[in-house]
Amino acid sequence: MRNLFVTGGAGFIGSAFIRLALEEFSDCRIVNFDALTYAGNLDNLSGIDESRHRFWRGDITDPDAVLAALEAETDAIINFAAESHVDRSIASAHEFLRTNVLGTQVLLDAARERGVHRFVHISTDEVTGSLPEDEEAFFDESSPFAPNSPYAASKAAAEHLVRAAHHTFGLNTVITRCGNNYGPRQFPEKFLPLMLANAMRDEAIPVYGDGRNVRDWIYVDDHCRAILQVMERGRTGETYNIGARNERRNIDVAQSVLKILGKPPSLIKFVKDRLGHDRRYAIDPTKIETELGWRPRETWESGIEKTIRWYAENAEWVESARSGAYREYYARQYGTI
Repeated sequence: MRNLFVTGGAGFIGSAFIRLALEEFSDCRIVNFDALTYAGNLDNLSGIDESRHRFWRGDITDPDAVLAALEAETDAIINFAAESHVDRSIASAHEFLRTNVLGTQVLLDAARERGVHRFVHISTDEVTGSLPEDEEAFFDESSPFAPNSPYAASKAAAEHLVRAAHHTFGLNTVITRCGNNYGPRQFPEKFLPLMLANAMRDEAIPVYGDGRNVRDWIYVDDHCRAILQVMERGRTGETYNIGARNERRNIDVAQSVLKILGKPPSLIKFVKDRLGHDRRYAIDPTKIETELGWRPRETWESGIEKTIRWYAENAEWVESARSGAYREYYARQYGTI
């Protein structure tokens, strides 16, 4: 029996991981610990096997709540819980330090107290900063930390705490870093789902600056399969980069999606660039490919087709996600465009 404790499991990537783990492992049982902040959505978990999934609402910064939900000898904690939107971290860093740094330490302490067998920490390529856009340079696991936003700095700090827990206390830890995920059920403040939701309504699509910022895109289920591989077979104390070798400029992503949807490029509206906007991220996934034999199953073309189809067929989910906190954030961030 695989007993997993998944934090942030009502979010985009966390819920995709839970769906995949329950599908891949018939003996898997999951406690899903999530605070249900603005991006957490229990609709993301509709249709899963509830006999093997138990939802527990709680905050990872609350030690008592974590210990109450975490069973002794749990096989693995998989920590997806995080404040993750760079723009929000620029507006206010406090929540990012609290959740991403303090929350990670609370989980590490709880893992030691409960005798958890493995701690899997989900990080980001943003901890290593920005790459030159005109060079063949890539992030690998030994790239020096150079975070350029409060969000990235908080995730870098969390990685240091995970490393310290392994080195000082012998906790069995592994860290994964990934780039831009896309796929079903992504909260529509992020670039791709925001673009899809707006384009389907013939609304303007905001693109920062000149749109030439490069990101490394991966379909969410491919990311989650890689996490499962690291959880099962990754070497303790190691970090694994997860990437699909799929670099694309933001403007090219926007134009390709509009073309697929049959929408005019005139929907693209360039807006004032983000403060400190990193120019290029690019991941070298050689380590996970060679050590664990992982490869993405989806191409950009197959993944984006699946994503667009899901959003087109789930308009009710999209409208629900676009209401409330998201609509307030959208107006504050972009105004009337």
